[in-house]
Amino acid sequence: MLYRSLFPHDLMNEFGRLQRDLQGAFDGSPAIRGAGRGGYPALNVGATPEAVEILAFAPGLDPATIEVNLERGVLTLEGRRAATLPANANGERAGETRQTVHLQERFDGHFRRVVSLPDDIDAAAVQAAYRDGVLRITVPRRGQTQPRRIPVL
Repeated sequence: MLYRSLFPHDLMNEFGRLQRDLQGAFDGSPAIRGAGRGGYPALNVGATPEAVEILAFAPGLDPATIEVNLERGVLTLEGRRAATLPANANGERAGETRQTVHLQERFDGHFRRVVSLPDDIDAAAVQAAYRDGVLRITVPRRGQTQPRRIPVL
């Protein structure tokens, strides 16, 4: 039987998330939207007047297996994380002792994350680099949309 209890701190986290979502809807900033919370890899998305920065926390991946695509303002991050447990976790393999898995919190398998970006990005200048388990994607904004000070004569 699947049982899920809601403790007061879970309820307060949900209220905090709802408040952040509502503030984001009314603050007037360009929309940067991600699909869902709690997916793999965990994402941090931030924006400056010069660029949108996406950090994907994915330790232990081979950078060659990560696919980053940008099409029509939608950034897609896809890949596969190899399983860390034996193929038959509750069975036996030749020469191995029996292993029973009681809890597995480390994600394995195919993953896909999608982030919708604002209209003022420069899709031709996107950069991605993977270092120390963090994939950093920098999406610059077009020059004409960046704020600039105009002198008054």
